[in-house]
Amino acid sequence: MMMRCVPCEGDGDEACANCGKLGSDAVKLKNCTACRLVKYCGVDCQRAHRKKHKKACKQRVAELKDEQLYSQGHERPEGDFCPICTLPIQLPMGDHSGFNICCMQRICDGCHVAAQKKGIVDCVFCRTPFVKNDADALVMTRARVAKKDPAAINDLAEKYFYGELGLQQNTRKAIKLWTEAAELGSIVALCHLGTVYYGGDTVQEDKAKGVEFLKRAAMQGDVLSRRKLGAIEACNGSALHAVRHFLISAKMGDKDSLDLIRKVFMAGGATKAQYAEALKGY
Repeated sequence: MMMRCVPCEGDGDEACANCGKLGSDAVKLKNCTACRLVKYCGVDCQRAHRKKHKKACKQRVAELKDEQLYSQGHERPEGDFCPICTLPIQLPMGDHSGFNICCMQRICDGCHVAAQKKGIVDCVFCRTPFVKNDADALVMTRARVAKKDPAAINDLAEKYFYGELGLQQNTRKAIKLWTEAAELGSIVALCHLGTVYYGGDTVQEDKAKGVEFLKRAAMQGDVLSRRKLGAIEACNGSALHAVRHFLISAKMGDKDSLDLIRKVFMAGGATKAQYAEALKGY
């Protein structure tokens, strides 16, 4: 009446997991679209088998999500590279680069210094003169926002969140802008959304939603999101998962992640080999 939930791969004569009917030219079996562990001869059998298959299906789906989470995002995104010298900007990027709102480009300090030595006093990337006050900076930012520039929308969201450039602090407006920026491809906006929802300091706390945003950012190479996921796992008592996250971000050049692995290692939650791997990767 009911077959076991065992993996079915290939196009051979597998059996329907519910009725046992073998696949053939006449009977086309289809995989469970969620876990792909079993096959069914039809929708009726899939529905009949759902109650018995549900546990194994959920477990496999979780495993597949973990595989995706830890196998993606090992390379830093395009926005982490200076557009002038094309080299990755040292982490933390805020300490080693400047963000030019005229073109929404992050330029490394080395290229800024080189430009100054050549007598270039305007933006080294687009040659636009730098603004001299908050009002002009806000006008320039809004002009880029109007063109649906995700970096500009993220930047404006930050200004609303922190109440900068003469704007009144407005968390709701910031989240709306971050959501728009994320939909347009801003990885930084995903990290911001994950942080505010998980922390719940300025919005209603939603840890599950926050983690999902951080995962989306981490899988696209965001180092900060990856480290935060590791910290969350560590706080939840899962040193194994925490170390996996920290290893990835440490190898991407994040010293804070390296320090965190060392702390986990000292506490007995990471092996000597893992700590050595992090040191070597960093």
